[in-house]
Amino acid sequence: MKSEAVISTKKLGFPWQTEDPFLYCVHHLDDYPAGNAALGPAASLSGRDMGQDFDPREEWRMYHGEVVPGFPSHPHRGFETVTAVLKGFIDHSDSQGSSGRYGNGDVQWLTAGAGIQHAEMFPLLKTEGGNPLELFQIWLNLPAARKFAAPYYSMLWSEDVPRFQGESVEADIIAGTIDGLAALPPPPDSWAADPANALAIWVIRMQPRSSWKMPAASAGVNRNLFFYRGSRIKIGDTEIPANHSVGLQPEHDALIEAGDDESHLLLLQGRPIGEPVFQYGPFVMNTQDEIVAAFNDYRRDQFGGWPWPRHDPVHPRSRGRFATFADGREIVR
Repeated sequence: MKSEAVISTKKLGFPWQTEDPFLYCVHHLDDYPAGNAALGPAASLSGRDMGQDFDPREEWRMYHGEVVPGFPSHPHRGFETVTAVLKGFIDHSDSQGSSGRYGNGDVQWLTAGAGIQHAEMFPLLKTEGGNPLELFQIWLNLPAARKFAAPYYSMLWSEDVPRFQGESVEADIIAGTIDGLAALPPPPDSWAADPANALAIWVIRMQPRSSWKMPAASAGVNRNLFFYRGSRIKIGDTEIPANHSVGLQPEHDALIEAGDDESHLLLLQGRPIGEPVFQYGPFVMNTQDEIVAAFNDYRRDQFGGWPWPRHDPVHPRSRGRFATFADGREIVR
């Protein structure tokens, strides 16, 4: 018998399919080798489709990178990216002159708004052993009234991200609230900035054979749980195999029982925006004409240009975690 909390289950593909207000989620998991002097892989790149290396059969991928894995400069408009790095590091650079290195639990929340270019490169800092990388990149839509908001770059550092601790469960609260423990403030123009939208992003880890009653949410929100590591979980009477998403009734508590090993889950929840979505590549707008305008605007001024000498910039190996901002501020961790 299906639990009254469970609406549906679905096998995960690539990318993960989400519901409004989210656009989709990508789970990157790459077992990178030791790094070379250029912070790329100290391994042969022969046979790879360089510039388009996305083969899921490989242990690691270069993606659009030619020297260092990652995503050289590319534009966005009309939505936000929330990038949560569980293991490894990302080197960030953008068209506003901001830059940084973050990872191992850090989260970048970037409002693209009216338009921004950024690069996301994966520097392989260790010259011995491996450089494993695991991250989520979540695309969160903006409503029409905020699609031309000023771009906004923010960092949620691992040490500052609130962490819910239960008897045998813990959850990093990137957005939302668990038992009164609230996330750090999101960017000001985000759909998450209005508490009425009940937006939540939680990274959940459950111990083997443990259980947790996930509290109910408000009516009218879309609530999805992504089970990406472990053998199985059970929600009420519904068995959920690994690599499946679960649509949940928000008004019901969800009793989650882990299997014989650790269970790792991602929760995405929010009140739907309920507007038309027209997406083409890196732009997400409300009409086809707005997509055409986005391409024309980008061709005209490159969303402010690109102030860096390379389109795939990385920072020196010796740099730790940091963020610099367009106004000259710098944070070093």
